[in-house]
Amino acid sequence: MKKLTDELIESKLEEAGILHYEEMDHEKKLELVLDHFGSEFTHDWQNYGFCFTTTETADGYELYMATEDDRNPDFSYDIYYYDSQWFEKLSDVIIEGNRIQIDEYMMDEYGFQDAIDETYQEFYNDKLKDIEDELIEQGYEREETGTT
Repeated sequence: MKKLTDELIESKLEEAGILHYEEMDHEKKLELVLDHFGSEFTHDWQNYGFCFTTTETADGYELYMATEDDRNPDFSYDIYYYDSQWFEKLSDVIIEGNRIQIDEYMMDEYGFQDAIDETYQEFYNDKLKDIEDELIEQGYEREETGTT
């Protein structure tokens, strides 16, 4: 019996260039998740499926918008008063495989980076499961723990 271990799976992930999220730099995480989920970022206003942008109220307050339609946003669902929740949709939007409009300076925001970390964890778990399934197909088996 070929023994399937967590160490074996992790070594296969490393061979594929996939490190645990704490060991991977932000730019590489971004590249991997966009490629894996078929999403991309654009900085122009043509042909996008989702956008993250800011707008101002008449009296000068900045609002944060995360929407499919910047011309007709749903104010109760797409508009944020605080930037701390602005990128809460980003992980799902990436996983759905969208072309995402976002200004470059917004990509430096903590919320953006947190959303990429969250998406990378999803990617990492997908890859971990894929490799485990491949090894099982190759005849590897998990050792029984003997608990009753």
